[in-house]
Amino acid sequence: MPAGKELYTTKNFLKRTLKVAYPAGADQKIVLRTELDWEKDIEPSSVSSNGEVSTFEVSARHPFLYFKPCLYKAGKLHWAVGENQLLIMTEDDRRVCHPFFFGSEYGRFSKLLTFESKILKREHRLRVFLPPGYDENTLADYPVAFLQDGQNLFFPDEAFMGQDWGFDDTHSQLRSMGAVDDIILVGVYSGDRMEEYTRPGYKKYARSLVEELVPVAQSKLRVRNHRRFRSVWGSSLGGVVSFYTVWEHPETFGSAACMSSTFSFKDDLLERVLTEEPPDVGFYLDSGWPGDNYETTVGMAMALISRGWRVGHNLIHFAFPKATHSEADWGSRLHLPLQVLYGSVANYSRLKNPVLGDQARKTPALAGKR
Repeated sequence: MPAGKELYTTKNFLKRTLKVAYPAGADQKIVLRTELDWEKDIEPSSVSSNGEVSTFEVSARHPFLYFKPCLYKAGKLHWAVGENQLLIMTEDDRRVCHPFFFGSEYGRFSKLLTFESKILKREHRLRVFLPPGYDENTLADYPVAFLQDGQNLFFPDEAFMGQDWGFDDTHSQLRSMGAVDDIILVGVYSGDRMEEYTRPGYKKYARSLVEELVPVAQSKLRVRNHRRFRSVWGSSLGGVVSFYTVWEHPETFGSAACMSSTFSFKDDLLERVLTEEPPDVGFYLDSGWPGDNYETTVGMAMALISRGWRVGHNLIHFAFPKATHSEADWGSRLHLPLQVLYGSVANYSRLKNPVLGDQARKTPALAGKR
């Protein structure tokens, strides 16, 4: 036991099971190793009939345990790539581990993708970020986030004034901590922002997301086929069009992350929230202060609450003193919406106590079912 671990010792042994999913293969098996003894194999207590899901029984005298799945293939031991993983002993076995053993611990980007939008009558430009292990562990499927202003998210040489959000770096750090689950990111490069991110132009833009981009993602990527696992993100006018898209198309998207949004500038979203039948969707709202759409963001949060949204349930709101209307500040606080929408604690809570009306499932898929 590592030095200092005694500080966290519990009175009784804590026990739980852990499911590990990995494609079946000839002359191979999955075992577990933990910090209790990194040299000792823990054999699975059961393996599914197709050989893809191994279940392990683990016990410890403290509330957490670091572990790694290991693969024996043709008699050779391979450790899972990446940081040691965190097993929380107070969590029951609902979230499945999808390890990988070969290749890089970092995700990868697609090349810049283009296709013609019949709705917008222009070319869409997209870049997709795939999480590490995507190509190897084909049993895993993922939530997907559609991100406005995709040119500002990943690479400084593409971003406004050379300042990108560092989206992939932030997610990678949180992932290594065990704080968030893997997601697929679709960066949607902007066209005419003033036209397509405001009324009435955002009607066609949102239709293009729903009718053109989502079907492409569903057909080309291993993304979960339910609105609860699709979100739309944006800042400034991108936050407005993200809010509109989710409000207008709750059958396709379950949530929006709206940062420093210019609500009420060339849109009627406040009025719609106050007067229309509320859709079953969730929102993350934030802003800086002063001069960063603080007042109108608070106004939108209050409007949502007046119509039945509850903070911590289907609404999160934050304000950041002295934060500016900039790519750097939006990137600096990405860790918050990532944990709200895709955090391991938040996801476990939603599995245990579904907070929205038609939660897709109470347990995750074990073998790539979508």
